[in-house]
Amino acid sequence: MDWIDGAEELPLSRQCELAEVPRATVYRRLTAKVSQDAAPEDLLLCRLIDEEYTCRPFYGSRRMVVFLRTAGHVVNRKRVQRLMRSMGLAGMAPGPNTSKAHPQHKVYPYLLRGVPVARPNQVWSTDITYSTPSQRSPPAWG
Repeated sequence: MDWIDGAEELPLSRQCELAEVPRATVYRRLTAKVSQDAAPEDLLLCRLIDEEYTCRPFYGSRRMVVFLRTAGHVVNRKRVQRLMRSMGLAGMAPGPNTSKAHPQHKVYPYLLRGVPVARPNQVWSTDITYSTPSQRSPPAWG
């Protein structure tokens, strides 16, 4: 694979076609070589991110950007995300928990299970959503 090179006269896509090698494999190897030669500024940012993350592991990329900017570094969120991902760091904020039902919530049975619906207007349905008085809006006619 080392003989496939982007500096040749022949385009990289044609070289891969002739060698019967997927282009994605070649591009992946080329980007891996680039990432090993990290810029000194990236190494400094990684060190700062690591130090701050050690003190405050709940910081995500957004808060880390604010920290780095107050320290005088010009960074954007995508760059911080990339650096944190490369170091294996992630904020400790809880994610959404929408799939779990509350244990005290009553589960109502589905009453139409096993009922064959053979004609139009045989079965009707409605949704009555419970709301507390504080959640209700005032009536439109008042």
